[in-house]
Amino acid sequence: MGFNCGIVGLPNVGKSTLFNALTATQAAQAANYPFCTIEPNVGRVAVPDPRLEKLAAIATSDKIVPTQLEFVDIAGLVKGASKGEGLGNQFLANIREVDAIAHVLRCFEDGDVTHVAGNVDPVRDAEIVETELMLADLDSVEKRLPGLEKRAKGGDKDAAAEAPLVKKALEALREGKPARDVALTADERPIFHRLQLITAKPMMYVLNVDEASAATGNAHSAKALAYAKKRGMLAVVISAAIEAEVAQLPADEQAEFLTSLGLSETGLTRVVRAGYQLLDLVTFFTVGPKEARAWTVRREARAPEAAGVIHTDFEKGFIRAETIAYDDYIALKGEAGSRDAGKLRLEGKEYAVKDGDVFHFRFNV
Repeated sequence: MGFNCGIVGLPNVGKSTLFNALTATQAAQAANYPFCTIEPNVGRVAVPDPRLEKLAAIATSDKIVPTQLEFVDIAGLVKGASKGEGLGNQFLANIREVDAIAHVLRCFEDGDVTHVAGNVDPVRDAEIVETELMLADLDSVEKRLPGLEKRAKGGDKDAAAEAPLVKKALEALREGKPARDVALTADERPIFHRLQLITAKPMMYVLNVDEASAATGNAHSAKALAYAKKRGMLAVVISAAIEAEVAQLPADEQAEFLTSLGLSETGLTRVVRAGYQLLDLVTFFTVGPKEARAWTVRREARAPEAAGVIHTDFEKGFIRAETIAYDDYIALKGEAGSRDAGKLRLEGKEYAVKDGDVFHFRFNV
């Protein structure tokens, strides 16, 4: 699938607790000291989508298979990481590999859980981590630019395309702005993406509050939400401790437990949903008697690319996509009703996938 979200933050903010809850495992060691997570832990989680069960009910599918996101729990970052402090070099290498970043900010007081800075201040913590990431990117582009300019003068077309974008990134970073703030044209975006700058990755904040504040938030999370809003960033308030408890309960007891806390859904559901939004993904479906299945592609992906998510042969031999919009499939009780009503469309190679499309792909082997 290939879409993943790295969980980052200072030590002892609840990253590993969140990861454990997300994956309902204890694969990541949650301990009260810095750098307890030394190797990145990887877990795949189902993306909640009530549409899938409705499709399966109409098609009487034997099995339901949701789409998934991958979360990577990365070692805690400290001030000076860009210069190799703590596990900085390893942290930076791991974070370069992910598609998006979930930045966990500590919004809870607990005398038994130490804070590396001595007190709780989510905005300060956010700025520490983001400054380190910008410094790492700044070091990268400063080293890269001279070589690119030299190759561009020698006629290297790729270098000639990349050099002006590296200059744009350099200007932004020197002004204290992340690379994601650089204004780009549609043609420049794929080239800029190749630069693999950490601060160009989409990022959201996960505001980890105490159990009593799970439903309403607290003063710390309110401060962090205001900071996120000012920066135009996604933010989700959760209590990682509660999520860890919920993850261990049988499914039939989870809803009752959440209701007793004044919650309508798990915070993890909101985190996964926000991660999906952050990565700018859409869901399409394949539905039949054997299974109803959700699949993921980036927004504006063409039909052959969607077919290739299922199997590379589908993309190579793509002929056309028999397509029904989700709302039509539900309203007309399935494929036969949609076909009879003229709502089944034949789409070609240039068709841009819409969220909720129900596909049947035709291809040559």
